[in-house]
Amino acid sequence: MCVNSTEWSAPRIHCFSGQKRKPNRPRVQVHRLAWRKRNEDKATAGKNMELRNLKLYMENMSILEENEKLRKKANLLHQENLALMSEFQKKFSQLDRIPTTLNLIRDRARV
Repeated sequence: MCVNSTEWSAPRIHCFSGQKRKPNRPRVQVHRLAWRKRNEDKATAGKNMELRNLKLYMENMSILEENEKLRKKANLLHQENLALMSEFQKKFSQLDRIPTTLNLIRDRARV
Protein backbone atom coordinates (compact mmCIF):
# COMPACT_ATOMS: atom_id res chain seq x y z
CA MET A 1 0.00 0.00 0.00
CA CYS A 2 1.07 3.48 -0.68
CA VAL A 3 1.29 5.98 2.11
CA ASN A 4 1.85 8.98 -0.04
CA SER A 5 0.45 9.70 -3.47
CA THR A 6 3.89 10.76 -4.74
CA GLU A 7 5.33 7.34 -3.95
CA TRP A 8 2.58 5.55 -5.78
CA SER A 9 3.58 3.86 -9.01
CA ALA A 10 1.60 1.78 -11.38
CA PRO A 11 2.20 -1.92 -11.16
CA ARG A 12 4.31 -3.31 -13.98
CA ILE A 13 2.71 -5.91 -16.12
CA HIS A 14 4.96 -8.69 -17.38
CA CYS A 15 3.88 -11.09 -20.04
CA PHE A 16 5.80 -14.31 -20.24
CA SER A 17 5.10 -16.48 -23.20
CA GLY A 18 7.86 -18.94 -22.45
CA GLN A 19 10.15 -17.50 -25.14
CA LYS A 20 13.03 -15.13 -24.65
CA ARG A 21 12.68 -11.70 -26.15
CA LYS A 22 14.92 -11.07 -29.09
CA PRO A 23 17.09 -7.99 -29.00
CA ASN A 24 15.88 -5.05 -31.02
CA ARG A 25 19.19 -4.50 -32.76
CA PRO A 26 19.57 -5.84 -36.24
CA ARG A 27 21.77 -8.86 -36.82
CA VAL A 28 23.76 -7.07 -39.51
CA GLN A 29 25.41 -4.86 -36.92
CA VAL A 30 26.29 -7.84 -34.76
CA HIS A 31 27.87 -9.60 -37.74
CA ARG A 32 29.79 -6.46 -38.64
CA LEU A 33 31.11 -6.18 -35.11
CA ALA A 34 32.14 -9.83 -35.10
CA TRP A 35 33.80 -9.39 -38.49
CA ARG A 36 35.62 -6.25 -37.28
CA LYS A 37 36.77 -8.03 -34.14
CA ARG A 38 38.09 -10.99 -36.17
CA ASN A 39 39.96 -8.63 -38.49
CA GLU A 40 41.44 -6.75 -35.54
CA ASP A 41 42.49 -10.05 -33.96
CA LYS A 42 44.10 -11.12 -37.23
CA ALA A 43 45.92 -7.79 -37.52
CA THR A 44 47.15 -8.06 -33.94
CA ALA A 45 48.25 -11.65 -34.51
CA GLY A 46 50.00 -10.58 -37.72
CA LYS A 47 51.88 -7.82 -35.88
CA ASN A 48 52.84 -10.22 -33.10
CA MET A 49 54.04 -12.72 -35.68
CA GLU A 50 56.06 -10.02 -37.46
CA LEU A 51 57.67 -8.97 -34.18
CA ARG A 52 58.49 -12.57 -33.29
CA ASN A 53 59.89 -13.13 -36.78
CA LEU A 54 62.11 -10.05 -36.45
CA LYS A 55 63.40 -11.20 -33.06
CA LEU A 56 64.21 -14.65 -34.44
CA TYR A 57 65.93 -13.10 -37.47
CA MET A 58 68.11 -10.93 -35.21
CA GLU A 59 68.94 -13.95 -33.04
CA ASN A 60 69.87 -16.00 -36.11
CA MET A 61 72.10 -13.21 -37.39
CA SER A 62 73.96 -13.01 -34.07
CA ILE A 63 74.37 -16.82 -34.07
CA LEU A 64 75.75 -16.73 -37.62
CA GLU A 65 78.16 -13.95 -36.62
CA GLU A 66 79.34 -15.94 -33.59
CA ASN A 67 79.76 -19.06 -35.76
CA GLU A 68 81.93 -17.12 -38.19
CA LYS A 69 84.14 -15.88 -35.33
CA LEU A 70 84.47 -19.41 -33.96
CA ARG A 71 85.25 -20.79 -37.44
CA LYS A 72 88.08 -18.26 -37.83
CA LYS A 73 89.40 -19.09 -34.36
CA ALA A 74 89.28 -22.84 -35.12
CA ASN A 75 91.15 -22.25 -38.37
CA LEU A 76 93.90 -20.32 -36.55
CA LEU A 77 94.17 -23.07 -33.91
CA HIS A 78 94.40 -25.70 -36.65
CA GLN A 79 97.22 -23.79 -38.35
CA GLU A 80 99.01 -23.40 -35.03
CA ASN A 81 98.58 -27.13 -34.39
CA LEU A 82 100.07 -27.95 -37.80
CA ALA A 83 103.05 -25.66 -37.11
CA LEU A 84 103.65 -27.29 -33.70
CA MET A 85 103.40 -30.77 -35.20
CA SER A 86 105.93 -29.78 -37.84
CA GLU A 87 108.36 -28.54 -35.17
CA PHE A 88 107.78 -31.71 -33.14
CA GLN A 89 108.55 -33.90 -36.15
CA LYS A 90 111.70 -31.89 -36.94
CA LYS A 91 113.02 -32.36 -33.41
CA PHE A 92 112.40 -36.10 -33.44
CA SER A 93 113.84 -36.50 -36.91
CA GLN A 94 117.05 -34.86 -35.62
CA LEU A 95 117.17 -37.41 -32.77
CA ASP A 96 116.87 -40.21 -35.32
CA ARG A 97 119.98 -38.88 -37.11
CA ILE A 98 122.16 -39.35 -34.00
CA PRO A 99 124.50 -42.25 -34.56
CA THR A 100 123.27 -45.54 -33.23
CA THR A 101 126.21 -45.81 -30.85
CA LEU A 102 125.11 -42.73 -28.99
CA ASN A 103 121.58 -44.15 -28.78
CA LEU A 104 122.97 -47.36 -27.30
CA ILE A 105 124.99 -45.43 -24.70
CA ARG A 106 121.93 -43.36 -23.82
CA ASP A 107 119.77 -46.50 -23.51
CA ARG A 108 122.33 -48.18 -21.18
CA ALA A 109 122.43 -45.12 -18.96
CA ARG A 110 118.65 -45.31 -18.43
CA VAL A 111 118.81 -48.91 -17.24
